[in-house]
Amino acid sequence: MAQQPSSLADLPHPDTQVPPGIAIIYQDDGLLVLNKPSGLLSVPGRGEDKQDCLSSRVQAQFADALVVHRLDMATSGLLVMARGPDVQRALSTAFEQRLVAKRYVAVVAGLLPVDADWQCIDLPILVDWPRRPLRTIHAQGQASQTRWRCVAHDAQSHTSRLELEPLTGRSHQLRVHLQALGHPILGDALYAPPALQTLAPRLLLHACALGLAHPHSGVPLHWDCPADF
Repeated sequence: MAQQPSSLADLPHPDTQVPPGIAIIYQDDGLLVLNKPSGLLSVPGRGEDKQDCLSSRVQAQFADALVVHRLDMATSGLLVMARGPDVQRALSTAFEQRLVAKRYVAVVAGLLPVDADWQCIDLPILVDWPRRPLRTIHAQGQASQTRWRCVAHDAQSHTSRLELEPLTGRSHQLRVHLQALGHPILGDALYAPPALQTLAPRLLLHACALGLAHPHSGVPLHWDCPADF
């Protein structure tokens, strides 16, 4: 699933307890790469009932683990945490400068032609203040770009499987862009109509690949984590 570790130090140590419900994809002294399950918050939310999250579970086992980026609660897949503030700053800068390669897979409503070429959705996204936390496409929104291509479709279920690469990192970006394209993601409780929400037991969106330069060595690293749908 991930680049082969260069030494035993890159593997989870036998005496390290794996955070509950979270798979460690990669581990070394600088960073952790984790597979977040759908339905788990990345960071604590507001209220006592929203304190259980990936970051708190990981920090219970790795006291130096710090948040760098997030995935929506309903989204599963690869998420990186820094080990220590210096690495956190370096990784945060890499995300801001778009030096981190991210790829997602999604199953959407409707049939799209299978095509090896990438296309781009370039639509600004704005917070829908009366309906927060929803976002909407609006001319006054933040510039937002998503690359996409269709890799398969199913005529019987009238669905398509897409690969997605967000070039910007807006909240709900992939979900809003695909809704705007006319092909909402199955199981999306926020942006799909009720009939499509019930076609899947969860949001069918998964962060399947992640690539970055290691903040200590500069060595390029890449991890793959296939979706379970």
